[in-house]
Amino acid sequence: MSTIFTKIINGEIPCYKIAEDENHIAILDAMPLVEGHTLVIPKKEVDLIFDLESEEFKNLWAFAQDVAKKVGKAIPCIRVGVAVVGIEVPHAHIHLVPLNSMQDLNFGNERLKLSPEQYREIQDKIVNQ
Repeated sequence: MSTIFTKIINGEIPCYKIAEDENHIAILDAMPLVEGHTLVIPKKEVDLIFDLESEEFKNLWAFAQDVAKKVGKAIPCIRVGVAVVGIEVPHAHIHLVPLNSMQDLNFGNERLKLSPEQYREIQDKIVNQ
């Protein structure tokens, strides 16, 4: 059975894409902690990030590094935080979260509710870096 991320990768569900290559995609989180919260996802459907083959794991993090630099330039923040949680979707992924305080990376926080226009504005800021 396909995960929601596989459906996004296959174009069955719309998303706000930040970057993509042959093996990875980066999208804005549909339930962000803060503006610019981005998910970096391998296209290969693997539940646990540590189950990726060594080269796939390294390549995922290299892709995430490139995306994080764009996020950090586009979104006012002190730094871009990283989290690998994997509880909510059984498909490996990395959270990139612009941080201005430690509290910004608290997954217990209420999630933002952004309009499509706000998502597109954030997407454009990051993509154009």
